[in-house]
Amino acid sequence: MGLSNLKILAYDETPLGILCLRRRELISEPGTIVTEVTLNHEFLMSSLYTDSERALARTALEMHAGENLKVLVGGLGLGYTAREALLSKRVGSLEVIELLPEVIDWMEGGLVPLSAELNKDKRLNISKDDVYGRLAAQPTERFDLILIDVDHSPDERLGEESLPFYTEDGLRAAKEHLAQDGVLAVWSYAESSPFADALRKVFAEVRVEPVLFDNQLVDEQQTDWLFFARG
Repeated sequence: MGLSNLKILAYDETPLGILCLRRRELISEPGTIVTEVTLNHEFLMSSLYTDSERALARTALEMHAGENLKVLVGGLGLGYTAREALLSKRVGSLEVIELLPEVIDWMEGGLVPLSAELNKDKRLNISKDDVYGRLAAQPTERFDLILIDVDHSPDERLGEESLPFYTEDGLRAAKEHLAQDGVLAVWSYAESSPFADALRKVFAEVRVEPVLFDNQLVDEQQTDWLFFARG
């Protein structure tokens, strides 16, 4: 499926490389507008396929029976994980930690599809920080849900700084940031048995769930993977 009417919305040099925000129209579906992010000219994310990002928040919420939940999201992206959590009235507050100020500027400046909706939600706070560094440090507060959507996968990371998080020691440190009955959820584009094994050594309950979707852009079915841990 081709795309047309390409418009570059932002193009920035970042510590991770060249970050580009662009908007395009699907040729085969006139009127269907897609917002995409590339990093170093390689595809990173799209507003066209958000099933797995939304499922990350939705399933974590289903695993927690509490009210007035305090949620931490690692990675802002286009905002779909945060927005899915905020759709629940059981979420009392949500903090997004985003490493790149450019991504925060996109959201606050109205450049992405969910900007207006998220900017007006008073439960949302966006912080410029390194979520992996935060979770490795001693906790100053605890969360009911921690949702991580930053790296491609535990084995294919955007930077080596996140490597310790995926180890048993890193997960034990992250667990300290969870409140009682809290849930840790991690997005990945690939399955990772070593990461699942590390989770099982730290948490009493671990779920690994595939999310299948038809990628029209490459005309094939693809699978993202979600890791959930509790207890």
